[in-house]
Amino acid sequence: MSKFTKDYLLVMNDIIREGAPILREKAKKLSLPPTEEDKEELLCMLQYLKNSQNPEIAKKHQLRPGVGISANQIGLNKRMFAAYIKNSNGEDFEYTLINPKIIAHSTSMIFIPDSEGCLSIDRPIVGYVPRYKKITVRAFNLNGEEMKIKLRGFEAVVFQHEIDHLNGIFFYDHINQKNPFQLPENVDIEPLS
Repeated sequence: MSKFTKDYLLVMNDIIREGAPILREKAKKLSLPPTEEDKEELLCMLQYLKNSQNPEIAKKHQLRPGVGISANQIGLNKRMFAAYIKNSNGEDFEYTLINPKIIAHSTSMIFIPDSEGCLSIDRPIVGYVPRYKKITVRAFNLNGEEMKIKLRGFEAVVFQHEIDHLNGIFFYDHINQKNPFQLPENVDIEPLS
């Protein structure tokens, strides 16, 4: 049985840091339907994100705020991630996805002006990370049911960041090495804020 259960509080020490080999491996696909252990691990990951965005809980447990976390970031070689995103209207969106795959994307791209952050990286990284403005993701939910999710803007960036993790890719792998602030021509002029 996994140590990551619904009753277990994930803390920053549980998050695998840059340099660990598992973060550069392609995560293994899960068999469906997911096991109870898989479900509990995903729910624990989601709870970490919720806790990390709650100022009181985050301060008490010294949690760095996050909007997404992949299974390999807590040492599990499983193709799944959780995301907890609050949009500009104050609405909360929570996702626990198994075997996610981008099946369609726009040609236009966007970026976050202050670069992206990562729970597994403790150092500052500067540069623009071009991401698709719109994506469609096929994945399976906690019940093993297939779903298709259409995303745009910040939500699309979060999903691309987490799916990259599952493929052994860090966000900084997308930054232009010669000129970190150079963007492809198909990036929208107005960056995400």
